[in-house]
Amino acid sequence: MTEVSVASPPRVCVIGAGTSGLVAAKALQERGIEFECFDASDRVGGLWVFKNKNGRSGAYRSLHINTSRDRMQFRDFPMPRSYPDYPHRELIASYLASYAEHFELTRHIHFETPVTRVTPGTRGGYDVSAGGKVTNFTAVVVANGHHWSPRMPDPMPEGEFTGLELHSHHYVDPTEPHDLRGKRVVVVGFGNSAVDIACELGRDTHGGEVFLSVRRGAWVLPKYALGRPLDQLGVAPPLVPRALRQALVELWYRIAVGDPTRFGLPVPDHRLGDAHPTVSSELLTQIGSGAVRPKPAIVRRDGKRVTFSDGTTEMVDAIVYGTGYHVSFPFFEPSFLSAPNNEFPLYFRIFHPRAPGVYFIGLCQPLGPIMPIAEAQAKLVAAHVAGDYALPGATLMENLTRRERERLRARFGDSPRHTMQLDFDEYLAALAGEAASGQKRAALARHRSAAKVGPSRA
Repeated sequence: MTEVSVASPPRVCVIGAGTSGLVAAKALQERGIEFECFDASDRVGGLWVFKNKNGRSGAYRSLHINTSRDRMQFRDFPMPRSYPDYPHRELIASYLASYAEHFELTRHIHFETPVTRVTPGTRGGYDVSAGGKVTNFTAVVVANGHHWSPRMPDPMPEGEFTGLELHSHHYVDPTEPHDLRGKRVVVVGFGNSAVDIACELGRDTHGGEVFLSVRRGAWVLPKYALGRPLDQLGVAPPLVPRALRQALVELWYRIAVGDPTRFGLPVPDHRLGDAHPTVSSELLTQIGSGAVRPKPAIVRRDGKRVTFSDGTTEMVDAIVYGTGYHVSFPFFEPSFLSAPNNEFPLYFRIFHPRAPGVYFIGLCQPLGPIMPIAEAQAKLVAAHVAGDYALPGATLMENLTRRERERLRARFGDSPRHTMQLDFDEYLAALAGEAASGQKRAALARHRSAAKVGPSRA
């Protein structure tokens, strides 16, 4: 990868004012780097803003975070201690607004100004189209998120369905956008949103029935254990080898939670920690009480009759697909940058080898919270723009990225849902090591440059 030729002073475009865009703005501001931030909505917060003006938030009315407050918060701006362990989405949106106000970031943000096009500039940098004008920037930080372009099953189950079908992105509550009370509903998926929706519908059936269609098993984790948020409970010290930690956690799971097949759920086809767990303290209780009925994958739709892979059928009124999202960059030409089947290899999930000067923040799916990861990534990006961090050579970087993708594919599986997986603690430790190495590379490059120039003459 060719290093960016940084103008003096550099000028950076930040796309998006959600979690990732805000930390990018703060990191650039701290280094005195000129930047402008563009957001399609009318306020900061991205997907955490319920029914945000740009229509891209998939936050449902009852949404709470599924990683605890203390793990999720920014390192240099703690959440208020008055917040509960698992705050409601409204509190997270308020927290992000407070962050932007505290660090005086909003003066740099152009609201209701979507970026429509980004192309390499003819004289270097990137030409950014937004708000009816084109501006050239030294670099572009992409922080537009990856939970806004709904992905339906591909391929869809055979046949046609004459009832209601919608993606979980458009679900608001049991009465909006459609009244699902008293209906027979199949929720497809085993991620957190699908399970939250199934449980919410199961609590308020009004004589209806709720099915949870699960293609692949997952580990269902409670939010609390031993009176503490689960993600704050160190079952094994970090220095213990991962394989041994994994075995200890799985032993704890068998003792504390039990066998998932007893609840009619498939056995996970992966080790605990090798794919996203489903965090829910309610699902197993809902299944045990009959409020939610597990089913395998849907294989056919005939009118309102749905056939599952085990041969059973049910007459249902609606299908809610909690089947994830596409990774999308609508402002790039697909020939320049795109993510077919959600494949988008990046060096440390930040740097693209074919696009020097384009940085990606928060484009990952961590086993843990995203916000501290985005914060650390943003600091590295700002260091690179400032010249205090240097990337390795192009060939080495591409080889390391390819090797890391192969390792993740072996650990997490090969599916669109797992192309961007990473382990929270492992990643942050590795990123800190890379930051230190990059600082040394930058210092060495400066030393060599000074040696070429030689001593000045009086």
